[in-house]
Amino acid sequence: MVSLSTSAFYDRSLGQMNALRVQAEDLNRQIISQERLSRSSDDPVAAARLRTLNRGERLAQIDQSNSDTAQTDLKLADSALGSIATAILQAQELAVRAGGTLSAEQRAAVGQEIAGLRETLLNLANARSSGGHALFGGQTTGDAYSDTGTGATYIGTGSVDPAHLGEGQTVLPGFTGPEVFSIDVNGTTTDLFTVLGNLAAALQGGGDTSAATQDALAGLESGLTKVSTAQTMTGARLNWIELMDNRRETTGELVAEEKAAVGGADIASTMVRLQEAMTVLEASQASFVQLSNLSLFNILR
Repeated sequence: MVSLSTSAFYDRSLGQMNALRVQAEDLNRQIISQERLSRSSDDPVAAARLRTLNRGERLAQIDQSNSDTAQTDLKLADSALGSIATAILQAQELAVRAGGTLSAEQRAAVGQEIAGLRETLLNLANARSSGGHALFGGQTTGDAYSDTGTGATYIGTGSVDPAHLGEGQTVLPGFTGPEVFSIDVNGTTTDLFTVLGNLAAALQGGGDTSAATQDALAGLESGLTKVSTAQTMTGARLNWIELMDNRRETTGELVAEEKAAVGGADIASTMVRLQEAMTVLEASQASFVQLSNLSLFNILR
């Protein structure tokens, strides 16, 4: 009878101390992780809400990555558009000079400069985005334009895939070549490469260049307007990305607050509970040691 009681005493004491130890370890985990739940069964409703919030955070991270890439590509496009506008202005100055009183040699020299600006535009058109795509080639991974001598052939895709920014919102992270370089001259659709190529050839070929100069000036003016429009669109898209980034940041702060409210541990109260559990555990261990040291003689006496 005594042995059974003693065995039950040991089992009960060990069970109580193990329970206190597990409780202390869980409270300590909550303090370290600042999370109240260690498993879904602790609070199924809260756990389900936390899963939804965590999934939203993961999607927000993807949206932020898309946003960062789009912003980088648009900044690259904006820089390139600025360089294109500068090249067009230089070409206009050269075309005006060519329309003045120059010798054949001087016109040929101007034509050589025009040809150099055409090469500059072609290089800018074939520049690369952050993802390795042609900056003005849509989704193509190669060049946007193929040089044909006087002109150039667009070999990119017909559109740019939108970048998803979250909340069902998107932004176009770039432009196709025709959106920047294709223009209308006297009712005919052409491009800036052809305009500059024709002017360079006329100036270097000698003869009357007045008609070629006038056509080039008209085409360059049209091209500058188109590039300016693309620059304006780029600024608007960058502003839209910034707005969505701000909204995502605000939403992220609200989500963090809700996660803390739903599954976060109250550190102050948790530390108090941990101290209580440790005090009871230490007292239980001390009592167990004292009681287990009692002999059968002491018990009967």
